[in-house]
Amino acid sequence: MPRFAANLSMLFTEVPFTERFGKAAEAGFTGVEYLFPYDWPKEVLSSALKDNGLIQVLFNLPPGDWDAGERGIACLPDRVDEFRAGVDQAIEYARELGCTQLNCLAGLKPTELDEDTAWKTLVANIGWAAEKLADEGITLCLEAINSRVDMPRFFLDTSGKVIALIEEIDADNLRLQYDIYHMQIMHGDLVRSMECLLPWIGHIQFADNPGRHEPGTGEINFSNIFSAIDKMDYDGWVSAEYRPSGTTAESLHWLPA
Repeated sequence: MPRFAANLSMLFTEVPFTERFGKAAEAGFTGVEYLFPYDWPKEVLSSALKDNGLIQVLFNLPPGDWDAGERGIACLPDRVDEFRAGVDQAIEYARELGCTQLNCLAGLKPTELDEDTAWKTLVANIGWAAEKLADEGITLCLEAINSRVDMPRFFLDTSGKVIALIEEIDADNLRLQYDIYHMQIMHGDLVRSMECLLPWIGHIQFADNPGRHEPGTGEINFSNIFSAIDKMDYDGWVSAEYRPSGTTAESLHWLPA
């Protein structure tokens, strides 16, 4: 079976954040991710990982003002300095946490911003970040997020757009973060899609659709999905990034013993 990681921003929310590491380890996970580490001292998070024998699989670059509804700033031409400062901050955390893979959220394109300017800004920012992160031995993932349900106006809403960006920049440490939930909404045909995109995929996340809950609550056949991932010889992590329909413990029936 794939190497499963737990997203601590969504799972084990029954307890405070720093206690979720222990809960994840008790449930059998060996890797964890979360949206952002920046509200906690990096030394505290490092200790939580070490104390529970966990690997920090991934986290996101700073997204701007998340609480105000921002979902990344990489495509915004008036936020370039802030984006670059965020990359530096993420590097500091990645060093402490031993994390070799980060994810970048492209952001919501304002209606008044033209497509070409947003694209050129994104290319310049990601190219700059990829070079900085390469010096640290860090891979930068780019995630396509559905614009139909969850994030209208999200700039990178298809895998095709992410691949076009990666190919234009042509840096060895850029990869696609393939989110099964988002791509079911935007594309469907999940197994064939992953097979075709495998050379670019650096990380996989999942939730069922509709509802973004655990496997078995929606339309996706996860037994087939996980089996197909095995057959692809994918060697990265597969992360549970869903909202449990009940308690987290009740939602883990899909997790192999």
